[in-house]
Amino acid sequence: MTRFGTVISLHSFGATVRLEDGRLAVISQREVEAHRANYEESFTRRRNLPLDVRDEGRHLSASLAGRIQSPAPALTDEAFEQRLAGYLRETEDWAPPDQPQPFERHLTRKRRRAAQFSREPPRA
Repeated sequence: MTRFGTVISLHSFGATVRLEDGRLAVISQREVEAHRANYEESFTRRRNLPLDVRDEGRHLSASLAGRIQSPAPALTDEAFEQRLAGYLRETEDWAPPDQPQPFERHLTRKRRRAAQFSREPPRA
């Protein structure tokens, strides 16, 4: 839905826009970097911009109207996932299943060492 709004805050994480009806909407960092000149002009001159506003549950988000939306960034990297799975397979023998896990052994040693330095109550 296209509405008009003015940039009221421009920062390194994106921008905040006040829409004509008084509500606030956020603009992603990626969108701001793609069209920084337009957003800076709106911020400094308090000029309205045509915006595509989307209701994303708890908040509104916006982008310049009439612009082709860039695709969302990929949140997974298959090559990295394969390398990580290979590393985990290689290190399975580091913690044999019949023994306590390394972090449990570490905590046991820490408790024993701490007990050596604990203060005993004074004897009467």
